[in-house]
Amino acid sequence: MLHDISIPLSQATPEWPGDQPFHCGWTCRRETGESVNLAAITTSFHVGTHADAPLHVHSAWPGSEALELEAFVGPARVVTLPSDWPITQDLEVMHVIDLLGGIVPLRVLLRTGCTVASGAFPADWPCLTPDAAEWLAHQGLRLWGVDAPSVDRRESKTLDVHHALLGRNAFVLENLDLRDVPPGAYELLAPPLSVHGADAAPVRALLRSVVRG
Repeated sequence: MLHDISIPLSQATPEWPGDQPFHCGWTCRRETGESVNLAAITTSFHVGTHADAPLHVHSAWPGSEALELEAFVGPARVVTLPSDWPITQDLEVMHVIDLLGGIVPLRVLLRTGCTVASGAFPADWPCLTPDAAEWLAHQGLRLWGVDAPSVDRRESKTLDVHHALLGRNAFVLENLDLRDVPPGAYELLAPPLSVHGADAAPVRALLRSVVRG
């Protein structure tokens, strides 16, 4: 069974406040005598589900062409915060250990419940502490995915979690739709689009249920 956990590129998808929204327009229409319909888009790469490139937070780091496919394809673990988790509480190392049962997978997708999939941009969301992000990277984590718009807090200007992960060869997925996905083990299929020279790339993210033999 496949779960589509992507938030689409759509004019109905909330963009980060102040960022370039998604717009799809027409450059050719058959109704006006052209032989084909041709669409063109303008958008920030941070609308919908996307992978941030290291360039997003550091001008000397690699751009979207350097996103490693192996990080975005393979076994993954979906974990969810308790329904009573305070929105102001970030995840310390001890919280991460508890959520993961002491074993750090290569890929983790976190459901916070704070997502644009509802049609509105959330006011805030919990995230990792920089220490927890650094600890995960040292444990071998390759990918940290979230249903929230960012792996950092909405008002963060230093983006410490981005730096802690992307600076240690761990990648990030943002704006996932995990509302209908139970916690557990899956196969993640989420290769970023081959975009060169950008700070992020759109992703069509899928989860395949793991069949136990």
